[in-house]
Amino acid sequence: MALLGSCKEVVESLHGIVDYDMTTEKAESNCTTTKNTVGFGGKHGLHPNNEVYELLECPVCTDLMYPPIHQCPNGHTLCSNCKIRVRNCCPTCRNDLGNIRCLALEKVAESLELPCKYQSFGCQDIFPYHSKLRHEQHCHFRPYDCPYAGSECSATGDIPTLLAHLKDDHKVDMHNGCTFNHRYVKPSPHEVENATWMLTVFNCFGRQFCLHFEAFQLGMAPVYMAFLRFMGDDEEAKKFSYSLEVGANGRKLTWQGIPRSIRDSHRKVRDSQDGLIIQRNLALYFSGGDNQELKLRVTGRIWKEECD
Repeated sequence: MALLGSCKEVVESLHGIVDYDMTTEKAESNCTTTKNTVGFGGKHGLHPNNEVYELLECPVCTDLMYPPIHQCPNGHTLCSNCKIRVRNCCPTCRNDLGNIRCLALEKVAESLELPCKYQSFGCQDIFPYHSKLRHEQHCHFRPYDCPYAGSECSATGDIPTLLAHLKDDHKVDMHNGCTFNHRYVKPSPHEVENATWMLTVFNCFGRQFCLHFEAFQLGMAPVYMAFLRFMGDDEEAKKFSYSLEVGANGRKLTWQGIPRSIRDSHRKVRDSQDGLIIQRNLALYFSGGDNQELKLRVTGRIWKEECD
């Protein structure tokens, strides 16, 4: 009986929503522009303060719920992710959740159109409820993760925000120009199995690039690696190329490639070996050959590819 009562309450709530939608659509029928700019637009004219939003908000994570939507015998609802998180115990009344679905609320959810959750970052697209999550996984406006590799940093944001964060919080070196000449030094290199040098950011062609240099084990072999990442999406990164060079004693290693977007993690780029790799013995030879100190000078250049 509790389940029947809860479904009735949902349906009664939906009657008020239908009345709201009919009124809203009638008022907006003569003004297409207003309809498209309402905070939670779409064909239902959904606004974040109305009853639909409140019904679909998960009480645990406060995100909007997507089918499957679960409910306890007393009618309290929550999303499928939080059902696992609370170990199948209703966070409101502590009853066992079981496997009850709130089908009425799922029907409402499937009929809605909502804006991307990155609307505040600039995305103005509106999607059917069921495809909204799929879009958000690849939305060009979604915030970036901090590209700093020297610590487990959880900061996110748009590019201007991350630039300020890198400068103020990580004290990263910022340089203007499309060429660079960096010297990397490490005493007792044989004792270093994993090391990350300070990140360097270059402002070039009005965009920003991150130069990484580090030591790690490639299989059983200790190596050094330098590579560049682009502060933007992958499609724009492909408009640029870069070269790296290191050497001494009449010998040199060179690398030419396309910078990877910071959408790809620093570790992913490193593990794919997409950069200039220097075996330790050769790096020490470039450093003077005495095996006492690493002294590598890495030079490079960034350029923009010509459009067809």
